[in-house]
Amino acid sequence: QVQLVESGGGSVQAGGSLRLSCAASGYTGRYYCMGWFRQAPGKAREGVARIYTADRTTDYADSVKGRFTISQDNAKNTLYLQMNSLQPEDTAVYYCAAGTLCGLLPSYYNYWGQGTQVTVST
Repeated sequence: QVQLVESGGGSVQAGGSLRLSCAASGYTGRYYCMGWFRQAPGKAREGVARIYTADRTTDYADSVKGRFTISQDNAKNTLYLQMNSLQPEDTAVYYCAAGTLCGLLPSYYNYWGQGTQVTVST
């Protein structure tokens, strides 16, 4: 069993920054990909960023390229999402996930965190 616990969400004004953390426990070796997803009210869950854990290759949604950075700390078993230049449209519940396929599709992922709210105001 894999448990993912997220933290770091909150409220920030447009242009501000937040860093989300996702602490992983349990056996994660089979999960080659870790990702961040978000879901805004009335919208489908969408992939934000993912990282291939073996070589740290990353991919991002077009909407966040240049603003968000996904990273991992193997020693701490923790995944991060650094979010800069936040915009109101970034407001959503953010989830971390672990999967056996590497991509930005939610269906690739097997384990999910509980979600953390990010609210960006004007």
